[in-house]
Amino acid sequence: RPGKVSGVLGAKGQTVAEGGPMLVLEAMKMENVLRAAGEGQVGAIHVSAGQAVEKDAVLIALAD
Repeated sequence: RPGKVSGVLGAKGQTVAEGGPMLVLEAMKMENVLRAAGEGQVGAIHVSAGQAVEKDAVLIALAD
């Protein structure tokens, strides 16, 4: 489902733990915190607060 980014909680280069909050996505009038799938360093942030996003879009990527 499409949604809107309410807030980006991480920054490029930041180290995150598995389950750490990455961003807040609003969809169907509910806010959902998206969390890191694994431990790593934020490699790229492809969205900003207020931006509309589509289903299956890459929002944040961890560095290899």
